[in-house]
Amino acid sequence: MHLFDEDKEKCVKADIISTVEFNSTGELLATGDKGGRVVVFQREQESKSQPHRRGEYNVYSTFQSHEPEFDYLKSLEIEEKINKIRWLPQQNAAYFLLSTNDKTVKLWKISERDKRPEGYNLKDEDGRMRDPATITTLRVPILRPMDLMVEATPRRIFSNGHTYHVNSISVNSDYETYMSTDDLRINLWNLEITNRSFNIVDIKPANMEELTEVITAAEFHPNQCNTFVYSSSKGSIRLCDMRAAALCDNHSKFFEEPEDPNNRSFFSEIISSISDVKFSHSGRYLMTRDYLTVRVWDVNMECKPLETYQVHDYLRGKLCSLYENDCIFDKFECVWNGSDSVIMTGSYNNFFRMFDRNTKRDVTLEASRENSKPRAILKPRKVCVGGKRRKDEISVDSLDFSKKILHTAWHPSENIIAVAATNNLYIFQDKVN
Repeated sequence: MHLFDEDKEKCVKADIISTVEFNSTGELLATGDKGGRVVVFQREQESKSQPHRRGEYNVYSTFQSHEPEFDYLKSLEIEEKINKIRWLPQQNAAYFLLSTNDKTVKLWKISERDKRPEGYNLKDEDGRMRDPATITTLRVPILRPMDLMVEATPRRIFSNGHTYHVNSISVNSDYETYMSTDDLRINLWNLEITNRSFNIVDIKPANMEELTEVITAAEFHPNQCNTFVYSSSKGSIRLCDMRAAALCDNHSKFFEEPEDPNNRSFFSEIISSISDVKFSHSGRYLMTRDYLTVRVWDVNMECKPLETYQVHDYLRGKLCSLYENDCIFDKFECVWNGSDSVIMTGSYNNFFRMFDRNTKRDVTLEASRENSKPRAILKPRKVCVGGKRRKDEISVDSLDFSKKILHTAWHPSENIIAVAATNNLYIFQDKVN
């Protein structure tokens, strides 16, 4: 199923999707874009008359989350682009989500209204205050039904916590705190308190010329509220325990795979930078994505990864041109399915990859307009390197590097995935017999 389409072939920069996230039940799906907007989709309820429509997602609410700003002290423009969205677990009829741009995290409440009060004593129906001298009777206001309205209101604005650009936010399993991460620091916030945060990691050297690495992503453990991990541009992952010390500069576990000296090249450091780190739902495993591979680590084994998956090894010989067109700095994300048995991550040419951890099978699929007719079955794609090309294969030289899938999401319990391809959102689901 394919959701938004721009008529204009030329994609407007503001419409490029920059994050995709299901809520904890999978009923809602949120996307953020470079124009600072958040679009929330809601899943259709099953109806007996149209059972095949089950699972379709329709626009539920659209709102402007962030606006462009200007930092006058540093003469810096702060983009409105949404870097990350994280849902809070639902506690009542309303939904809450956190969204962040480079500097400011906002907590949004999304709620429904289908009744409006009428019959105020002190106000007219159109909202003007009445003259108290004319009020002779007391009325009980009554609620009258009205058309359903979905409202998004900002409940908290967490600003001034970061000097550098925020790259990730993560909600803690205590549902009271969350952390926000920039290149050099990680801050812990209470969801109720906006004017102060607690710095839990600070890797900024006294002399900035000694800076050798930056933080690229961080995430809380799914059920241990004291544990979190963060990844670095040097390809390492540090697991920290907030019970050990207030400032978690000393990690309790360190995961890193030393590089094979035979593969050493000018680009080694750039491609070993980790662009995403995710705990499995069970909390037992960690998954990391660097430029060419996805690795799965056992939290209890630091010496080497359990599994390594090559995402697009055919690009190893193309690193020079990927460096020249800046693609080598692209930050691909990775996601687990609900049972932690399959992982998904994106590639170029609107391809995305899935790896089955049990059968060790993998597949390359394409999210494109040509094959996005409703209920069309996706055909696996293959990339060939040099030599003879079979008719269903695509040559590595004809891949389109401007079409990249950086952001994907997987429904928490079903085989439904959301894939952001530039300014289009595709939703695919398992074939229902």
